Amino acid sequence: MKFEKSRKYDMNFLKENMMGPNCIKLLEDLTKDMQIEKGMRVLDLGCGKGLTSIFLAKEFGATVYATDLWIPATENYQRFKEMGLNDKIIPIHANALDLPYADEFFDMAVSIDAYHYFAMGSDYMNDRLAPLVKTGGEIAICVPGLIKDLDETPEELKPYISDKDFMTFRSCGWWNTLLKQSKRFSINAIWEPNGFDEIWNDWLACDNEYAIRDRDFIKDNDGKYLNFVSIVGKKV
Repeated sequence: MKFEKSRKYDMNFLKENMMGPNCIKLLEDLTKDMQIEKGMRVLDLGCGKGLTSIFLAKEFGATVYATDLWIPATENYQRFKEMGLNDKIIPIHANALDLPYADEFFDMAVSIDAYHYFAMGSDYMNDRLAPLVKTGGEIAICVPGLIKDLDETPEELKPYISDKDFMTFRSCGWWNTLLKQSKRFSINAIWEPNGFDEIWNDWLACDNEYAIRDRDFIKDNDGKYLNFVSIVGKKV
């Protein structure tokens, strides 16, 4: 994929605000066949510093509810104002396990590089996320994953990641099985996005201390274990 939309954004700005692999490239791939219309209310769940929310507002004209637990809403609001998007993006500080929204409030929901932190159980989609989206609305997720599921952390990766964190990385098949348990969500497509090296290298080029730490992690992965998993489906 050429990531034509993502390449329009200033790389220095992206590097200042990335919190992991390039989230807007992951989002561009995820949304390439989605029907996002101007003015749609979109939940951006686990938005971090709001890069994905900015992308949704600028590229599609969506009204985005930028929701995150780790980044204060005031910090994100300032960033959105500087981008001239404060009328299109509403920053919300909230826990994904206690979201302050009405049922069927959103036309669509997306979650980039966050869902695996809080939704590894079979009930999250059914009981917490899907109810917030209108029937027929799309729900799209992209998470770090594995080429194939493993029972334990590979020895060469143990210096960089805890067993607990590594076990949040799962394969397409694992996510497919989990999400099919939901009676309120129907999967349309699940795949491994292209561009793994490019998406990671954008992050590894940052001066962020976590990016510097991840350089050896990705080097020692050497293409053997990690991928991304993208999922698009509908509220039913």
